[in-house]
Amino acid sequence: MSTLFISDLHLSPAQPELIQLTVEFLVKQAPNIDQLYILGDLFNTWLGDDIVPDEFQPLIDQLMALNQVGITSYLMVGNRDFMIGKAFAERCGMTLLADPTKINLAGKAILLMHGDSLCTDDVSYQRYRRWSRNRFLQWCFLFLSASYRQGVSDKIKQKSREQKQHKTATIMDVNHDEVSRVMKKHHVQYLLHGHTHRPAIHHLDNGAFRLVLGDWQQSPSFILFDGYQLQLFDQRSPGAASTVRLV
Repeated sequence: MSTLFISDLHLSPAQPELIQLTVEFLVKQAPNIDQLYILGDLFNTWLGDDIVPDEFQPLIDQLMALNQVGITSYLMVGNRDFMIGKAFAERCGMTLLADPTKINLAGKAILLMHGDSLCTDDVSYQRYRRWSRNRFLQWCFLFLSASYRQGVSDKIKQKSREQKQHKTATIMDVNHDEVSRVMKKHHVQYLLHGHTHRPAIHHLDNGAFRLVLGDWQQSPSFILFDGYQLQLFDQRSPGAASTVRLV
């Protein structure tokens, strides 16, 4: 059984070429995979399942096509598209996943996350994350007009860009103590996530591994499990350091 993992595509109507690249990538991968996991930030912005830009329809059609040929697909929300709900996932023939989610590959437990909750040194972001994931606030947000929702989203992104100018790269990366805590809590030796846009496979203590997906702003970044090993495909990651054997 082959399993494909991707994240951080940050698709938007303003980049139709990236939407088309994604569709073509999925078409190419379809004959070789049994499962697909999208681990957050499929979209750069999501204002609610009732507002789906027409530009995304080719992607929706392709995801449903995967479902129709028996490929099981899963969708996890990220820090940009956390308003995605069950209705949209079902429209694409996908199952919405909680963050984190633990799966089994070749008898090994793999913890899947988007990754933003691991960046605990970024205190202001974690504060924002807590209130933005409040179910009641999200429910209220969906009663606003589309234009008002867009305005709120634009202001949040602008503020985020301004804050990033004053944050170090270390602050915006994962906190290693938090990584250890989460892996111990879930009793896993393998953690797979996105969010940081720093594709790599990290060898941790006691034979553990942290596998990080990259973003798609330059080219596709993905991890493939072929039944024996997890391999990271990303032009920024050296080939010699891009494989973890499970069997």
